[in-house]
Amino acid sequence: MATWLYRLGLGAYRRRRLVLAAWLAVLTGAVCALLVVGGKLDNEFTIPGSESQRAQDTMAKDFPAAAGTSAQIVFTAPEGTKVTDPAAARGIQRTLTAAQDAPQVAAVIPPDKAGTVTPDQRTALAQVNYDADRADLDDGTLDTLEATTAAAEEAGLEVSVGGQAYGNGVLTPSVLELLGVLVALAVLAVTFGSLLAAGMPLLTAFVGIGTGLAGLLALSSGVTVSSTALSLALMLGLAVGIDYALFVLSRHRTQLAQGMEPRESAGRAVGTAGSAVVFAGTTVVIALVGLLVVRIPFLTVMGLSAAATVLIAVLVAVTLLPALFGLAGSRLAPRPGSRAARRAAVVSGEVPEGGAERARGKAAQGAVPAGGTEKARERAAQGAAEEATGRAAEEATGKTAGRTVGEAGGKTTGNTAGDAAGKTAHEGAAKASVMGRRWARLVTRRPLLVVVGTVAALVTLALPAADLRLALPDNGTAAHGTSQRETYDRVDAAFGPGFNGPLLVLAEADTPGETGQQQAAAVAGRLRELPGVVKVGQPQYAPESGRAVIQVVPEGGPQDESTQDLVDAIRGDAAVIERETGTAVSVTGTTAIGIDVSDRLTASLPPFAAVVVGLCLILLLLVFRSLVVPVKATIGFLLSVGASFGAVVAVFQWGWLADALDVARTGPVVSFLPIVLMAVLFGLAMDYEVFLVAGMREEWVRTGRAGDAVIDGAGQASRVVTAAALIMFFVFASFVTTEDAIVKPIAFSLAFGVLVDAFVVRMTLVPAVLAMVGRGAWWLPRGLDRLLPDLDIEGARLRKPARTEPARPLTEINAGPG
Repeated sequence: MATWLYRLGLGAYRRRRLVLAAWLAVLTGAVCALLVVGGKLDNEFTIPGSESQRAQDTMAKDFPAAAGTSAQIVFTAPEGTKVTDPAAARGIQRTLTAAQDAPQVAAVIPPDKAGTVTPDQRTALAQVNYDADRADLDDGTLDTLEATTAAAEEAGLEVSVGGQAYGNGVLTPSVLELLGVLVALAVLAVTFGSLLAAGMPLLTAFVGIGTGLAGLLALSSGVTVSSTALSLALMLGLAVGIDYALFVLSRHRTQLAQGMEPRESAGRAVGTAGSAVVFAGTTVVIALVGLLVVRIPFLTVMGLSAAATVLIAVLVAVTLLPALFGLAGSRLAPRPGSRAARRAAVVSGEVPEGGAERARGKAAQGAVPAGGTEKARERAAQGAAEEATGRAAEEATGKTAGRTVGEAGGKTTGNTAGDAAGKTAHEGAAKASVMGRRWARLVTRRPLLVVVGTVAALVTLALPAADLRLALPDNGTAAHGTSQRETYDRVDAAFGPGFNGPLLVLAEADTPGETGQQQAAAVAGRLRELPGVVKVGQPQYAPESGRAVIQVVPEGGPQDESTQDLVDAIRGDAAVIERETGTAVSVTGTTAIGIDVSDRLTASLPPFAAVVVGLCLILLLLVFRSLVVPVKATIGFLLSVGASFGAVVAVFQWGWLADALDVARTGPVVSFLPIVLMAVLFGLAMDYEVFLVAGMREEWVRTGRAGDAVIDGAGQASRVVTAAALIMFFVFASFVTTEDAIVKPIAFSLAFGVLVDAFVVRMTLVPAVLAMVGRGAWWLPRGLDRLLPDLDIEGARLRKPARTEPARPLTEINAGPG
């Protein structure tokens, strides 16, 4: 794979104008398609094959008004007056008459007919039924309904309009969401020390998400696409688009600083870092496509939409990015003498062998005190050796920008610093990534203690997940101040939570006509006897088919466990009711459909988790050819997911920090969050695992020293992994500021999961485990080694002498490509 990507990178570099024109054409085509066919988002949840969906489809034949979406109009009289007063009653009547004439309205049920007037007669509730689903309502339909309330308001009543027809709205990116992009730019600028280099990942990410989102919106004219699918694609596409470009660009700049010519460097960067990007992107895509197994249409579209955006980000990173390298030429090389140049120089494979061990030994011997414990002497020797290595790195790269590292190391061979610079490239890299190396050395000094402490902390974070409850959001989770939230709260306070999510029971009599109507009445009487029922409406009967629809108002709200218990009770008594009345019953309605969706998602989570875990083991076994690394990575992934679940429960269900995060209402977690989190975090976790452990394995293969390989590999990769994780975190965290009840918890879980997985699991637990296992970390049975294909994700086949050119003076570099 590395060789093929190397050729792809070279081809994109050479034909950069053609590649740029092709991507511009693709982006333009996607935007034009959107403008021509348009697009419409559909936030309706359906679940084919479920009892509730079958009943909903059957009900639509005889009762289109009941099968469509509905709105609520709440009339509230001022203190000391009643809605039954003559003036108020006339205002309500005029409003309901106007509502009946509004577009797409099938029926209006007034308060006196529905029996929805409070005992104090200060509040009345009317229901407006539409002949279409929420997604099929025309633009302006709800605005027209809201305009009909003018007559009631003129009569002195407070009026609010809400209900199922409104939903939670569509996410519109705001300044706060765009803040994540600005933070990403700042992180990139600090990482690269160059605005040109910092802007390149953002440019490619914008091309990727622009193409993906425009194409997705264009497809929404013929395929059901939810606003949540669009939001997830935007979040994920932006985050991985920046990160994937960061990995490839970082490798390219390092090679340029080592003197490699730009064209060769572009090919090698795509062949090495690009291989890891392709692997990481493939894992994300596979996990997201795996959402197909859940067999819920809106979740399938969500997974495929996000997977397409990630796939585009990968293609951009291995084609458009090297083409941009061709335009920038040598201008992407770090400035001579800069920290980026020093880091690159000391990891160059051109540094001559020999001399470092003597330097480290001399420096250590001079720094060790005559007395003191053995541990103190070891620490002093270690510190002095690192200091000597660091001085060597600085001198080897800082003396002159026009010489290679090998020349600089050779000139200083007469002193300790010069000798230390000459051992190997990766000894010098320790000082270049000093913080990463120090952290790796710290966590590997007492690996068992670090492993036990880290696992204990993550398990503690995961404990709240035992209380995880799942449900689909309703208008009670809408933002404060919106019409639907105001209506929901008024209905809850005046009539009870059950009126915000009534159940619909479809009764199918075995005999049509008058006998069937009597059977439907008997079913309604039987339903009134069930516990947890507040009100049962009069059956709406269709004599030709013998079917009837009965509205059942539960005691609890749409997300309450008591409502789910009532649904289970009705379904459990269905056989008994049919024997007693001769009528088959089934439960449907928005609330019942939401319960069925949550139940199927809950049932699908264990098998989906098993598929993801198995995939993790197989992919990492192929990549690292080790038994310990895949097992360790899988356990770390599960710990990250568990900690994320625990944090979500603590915030969105228990209410910890809910005010600080502006959570509209605490309660059950959105039902598809766990499966989406597992799919996305799996790919991101493998991303960091590959970039971190690949450097360790490379050191192990080269030196055969297990302990040094862990420290040196972690030190080299820590800077890029840290930058990538911070970018990902801030992009996801910026979406936590949204008022969308679905996007907010998903964004929070992803931001928290990335933070934990990158810094706690990958950069702390992974080095500690590998240091504790030692050489056994890279063991693989010979028979299995022969059977497994060699993916060469690290680009080992590319590690042969390449054309290099001396590092040019700053003035020549700034002059641009020649």
